[in-house]
Amino acid sequence: MGLLDEKTILVTGGSTGIGRATAQILCREGARVIIADVQDKEGQETVSLIKEDGGIAEYHHVDVTQYQDVRRVVQDTAARYTKIDGAFNNAGIEGPAVKILDYPADEWERVLRVNLTGVFNCIKCQIEQMLEQEKGGNIVSTASVAGLTGFAGSASYNASKHGVVGLTKTVALEYASRGIRVNAVCPGFIETPMLNRLTGDENNKIRDKMLGRVPMKRIAQPSEIGEAAAWLLSDKSSYMTGVAMPVDGGWIA
Repeated sequence: MGLLDEKTILVTGGSTGIGRATAQILCREGARVIIADVQDKEGQETVSLIKEDGGIAEYHHVDVTQYQDVRRVVQDTAARYTKIDGAFNNAGIEGPAVKILDYPADEWERVLRVNLTGVFNCIKCQIEQMLEQEKGGNIVSTASVAGLTGFAGSASYNASKHGVVGLTKTVALEYASRGIRVNAVCPGFIETPMLNRLTGDENNKIRDKMLGRVPMKRIAQPSEIGEAAAWLLSDKSSYMTGVAMPVDGGWIA
């Protein structure tokens, strides 16, 4: 028996990194997974990997910044499988690493649109569907340690992830009595394409500086975030809502 047997779970940003690892773990735990992303080739690769392991998954092209895109995949999934038991809102981008005086306004808007408005669109559509279901549902979004503290030179990313934490807590309070739980995971430094873009594959100086902040002295694997997300999406965390849970090797502590 898996943690998520017979559950239908929507994963945004499921094509690579944390999203891919989480989708694979959710399927391992018995869920059927709908992957929503704009990276079609990588998304189909994730589906293939899951099917090779005996899991059930499908891919949909979805831009989370477009409300109608999100609404369509939620409605289509519910129509096909009668319900959406859970959602992992993981789609996100990093933005430029510059101080605020040099921060382009269009980049600020782009990052907020994906990282925060995208999560707003997802949660809004998911809540609407879950209210129609007898047993409610369970939502987990990807925030960051950058949603719990500050990082110099990353204004839009920090602001967006703080926003995800605040949105998580607000919606959790609004629907706690309706059988819907809303939580967030807050990853630290994770071995993902995003981290590689920020540091460069060979830039050991930046990575060493990052590791200096982590008590466990290592960068995590995406699966370590996926395991935490799967647990939050399962009934094992049934008395948790409104939580922004660090998965960061002790860095916030």
